[in-house]
Amino acid sequence: MNYIKFCSLILLSLILVKGCYSNFPKITELTKPNLAPAECKIIKHTLGESCIPLQPQRIIALDETSMEALLALDLKPIAAIQPNIAGSIIPKLGKKAEGIVSLGKNSQPNIEKMVQLNPDLILGFSISAEEYKLFSQIAPTVTVGDYIPNGWKDALSRIAETTGKSKQAQKLLDEYQQRVEKLRTFVNHNLTSKTVSISRFYAGNQFTEFRTKYSFPGSLLTEVGIVLPEIQNQLITYENQPLVSVSLERLDLINADILFIALDPGAEENFKNYQNSPLWQNLKAVKNQRVYTVDSSYWIFGNILAANAILDDLFTYLVQAS
Repeated sequence: MNYIKFCSLILLSLILVKGCYSNFPKITELTKPNLAPAECKIIKHTLGESCIPLQPQRIIALDETSMEALLALDLKPIAAIQPNIAGSIIPKLGKKAEGIVSLGKNSQPNIEKMVQLNPDLILGFSISAEEYKLFSQIAPTVTVGDYIPNGWKDALSRIAETTGKSKQAQKLLDEYQQRVEKLRTFVNHNLTSKTVSISRFYAGNQFTEFRTKYSFPGSLLTEVGIVLPEIQNQLITYENQPLVSVSLERLDLINADILFIALDPGAEENFKNYQNSPLWQNLKAVKNQRVYTVDSSYWIFGNILAANAILDDLFTYLVQAS
């Protein structure tokens, strides 16, 4: 009977892999932790219920945002999937992230390697029902829900609650809030009449964009009292819209007193095309030499570690430069 169940499990996994991940290598062996009820706890999420270990030791993060939250909670994942376009935040995190195995890009994660790593928990954002069925054959799987750029605090709390780290998460948020208040005090006294814009440049894309108040970096700037250009707020067409595309001819949409440029890997050429435009030279931030190039690996998406890294940049470029 056990042999029949085992074969059925193998067959199911192969069907799922073929149907959902046709480009991935076949899984030839699949093991699933057999945890007794007393050794795990039931976690309810949008895709169902998962019984996860009380103290997971071998966590796979399905994206770098959940990886980052786990690291902040002193739960180092054994592996993580990297973003498709933006740079990886791992180099920014230094020793904290050393040894985390890469599972490839989000568009094509290495399922075979996931199996070989023998995780005891798989966790991430925006998991589809098909992915959930597949990952659950490897280890207990929990979805944090859809990724909402300006909802990172709630996401951290959900991950902390799942892993039994709620007190630590609250401490991190309290410390973050203290930094926000310190920066807000400076902004209220020195930058009340200044506007700040955030633009992202992609590799091989002829357009740029500005990040709205609903984006990850935009929500942080708003939180510390920094004002985004009003024209940007007027162009938001739906709730929680994180960005608006900007052509070279509409550089007026990113015109502000201070401009942060988030560069993806390989985006330098596209950025240079904009810099060579006479319209670029007319931007207030360019004229005042207040254009700052930052890394998209933590300025575009992220959680508590990326949020603090952005605050570091704001202290450097706004406070120390004033």
